[in-house]
Amino acid sequence: MATSTLPSSATTKPVVELVEATVRFCGDSGDGMQLAGTQLTNTSALIGNDIATFPDFPAEIRAPRGTKAGVSGFQIHFASQEIFTPGDQVDALVAMNPAALVTNLSDLIVGGILIVNKDSFDAKGLEQAGYKTSPLTDGSLDRYRLIPVDMTATTRNSVAGLGLSQKEADRCKNFYAMGLVFWLYDRPLDPTLRYIDDKFAKNATVAEANRRALKAGYHYGETVEAFQNQFRVPKAKLPPGKYRNIMGNQATAIGLVAAAKRSGKTLYYASYPITPASDILHELSKFKNYGVRTFQAEDEIAAMTSIVGAAFGGAMGVTGSSGPGIALKQEGMGLAVMTELPMLIINVQRGGPSTGLPTKTEQADLLQAMFGRNGECPLAVIAARSPADCFDVVQEAWRIATRFMTPVMVLTDGYIANGSEPWRIPDVASLEPIEITHPAPVAATSNGDGANGHAAEAFMPYRRNERLARPWALPGTPGMMHRIGGLEKQDVTGNVNYEPANHQHMINTRARKIANISADIPLATVEGCDSGDVLVVGWGGTYGALETAVRKQVAAGAKVGHLHLRYLNPLPRNLGELLKRFKKVLVAELNMGQLRTLLRSEFLVDCIGLNKVQGKPFQVHEVEAKIHELLKS
Repeated sequence: MATSTLPSSATTKPVVELVEATVRFCGDSGDGMQLAGTQLTNTSALIGNDIATFPDFPAEIRAPRGTKAGVSGFQIHFASQEIFTPGDQVDALVAMNPAALVTNLSDLIVGGILIVNKDSFDAKGLEQAGYKTSPLTDGSLDRYRLIPVDMTATTRNSVAGLGLSQKEADRCKNFYAMGLVFWLYDRPLDPTLRYIDDKFAKNATVAEANRRALKAGYHYGETVEAFQNQFRVPKAKLPPGKYRNIMGNQATAIGLVAAAKRSGKTLYYASYPITPASDILHELSKFKNYGVRTFQAEDEIAAMTSIVGAAFGGAMGVTGSSGPGIALKQEGMGLAVMTELPMLIINVQRGGPSTGLPTKTEQADLLQAMFGRNGECPLAVIAARSPADCFDVVQEAWRIATRFMTPVMVLTDGYIANGSEPWRIPDVASLEPIEITHPAPVAATSNGDGANGHAAEAFMPYRRNERLARPWALPGTPGMMHRIGGLEKQDVTGNVNYEPANHQHMINTRARKIANISADIPLATVEGCDSGDVLVVGWGGTYGALETAVRKQVAAGAKVGHLHLRYLNPLPRNLGELLKRFKKVLVAELNMGQLRTLLRSEFLVDCIGLNKVQGKPFQVHEVEAKIHELLKS
């Protein structure tokens, strides 16, 4: 949305000021599209824009070049106001080859800027993408502002004389594309130039080639007549503070370190590599100086059971995976529930079933989190709603785990894990301690009697407090010896017990303990209208699209509210009352209706579903269309 036209200090071309813009880079997985998007993201964050990103990775590791299966993309939405999504459609699309164009063109707005690498539109590239004629000349792109650029040839010319091979020269194309987009949206080059100096410090030739390509792309935008103006998005009015751009997996890792420090515990993270959760392990491996211990296990079972051992030893035990890995961890999770020890299980959800869509997002593991274990085996479940929110959610999960002596599952997803947004770095002094108390040693006397002449009271490992939490006794503490393992325990004593009545009692007790968490978590709140015609209910990474859609509807006069759930087991204690304030309840989730099933069962509310399982997040217009449908009916 243009608001004014200003003269530019860098060029004679006019500058059109925008409130927001959405740009997508797309090309082969080896074209450096993720790097191009990341650099645009970081630069936009540094100049003060609010940002939201959506990286899109190919599922095939080594798909043939030029094919649709190998297309990689990165979308960034930057704005001068608060935003919650990476954008429904893109204002500018950079396509490095025909396959990238055909798979991404539908998301470009009519009249949007389409920059293509003209050199890749040869006979072979067109055939691989399924084009019978070249879209650059057959008129099929007349609805867009088409800018064909001899990107390959111009990049090679810009690095001529450096002694690079043709393959090495062609690897600089992403920096050329970066430079062109940086000029188009009036982004400074300095942050990316510093990145080049740091990244390629050991290879001066490659560093110089990337610098030349970046500047060549920038100057092309300045001089070519196809671009009649630049665009500028002013800085956003965000709350004051120190910000950094952060991805969901990064925020999860940093939040875990913060939770360990707040509770005075050593963080032990065990994981088996799996997309899209692996980056949590990679990130945490950088924090050895904070006492973090990471373990790349031989399999998911080993990763899960090792954190049970870590928790028994008094450490902060955490494991992470995605849906297929969580399935393998289930027996170990049952052991964790039976031992009643605090630990965290992080599920970065992806498309399923089986291997499914390993690089795409989904929310289809909710019922797995709730019930995916043998026997009556309840544990607490909470979900993050955005990349930055992961930092807070894992700390809250650890607080609950230690307070109630239970494993807690944290749900994120591929969209959150790989997306990014500005994160206001908190003041360390504002992070209150997570209080943990371990039983004191039982004093021994020469005659076995206490000071008052009576026998010292024996330690009882399953004697519970008012929250039904048992004590967290550290091994080696005098007088704290007790049984541990998966067999049913006798309440209070912790001895192995097979009696039917005791088993019923322990099943009831473990269930009540999880239910008691509802008294220790915040009440649910409704954004928008607090009563009315339609309540949109969601959880996890759908927050941005749902919140944006509801805000637009409220601004248009509709009586619509948005309730987003962080706590999924147990549910907030006031949830039933909030659901009854609205005539219709719309549950939007990236699965076939799992939360809707739980809400119908728990509250007997005839919820209506908005469901999507395409490996992509909701778009705002999809949510708005469903709200309109319900308002009309």
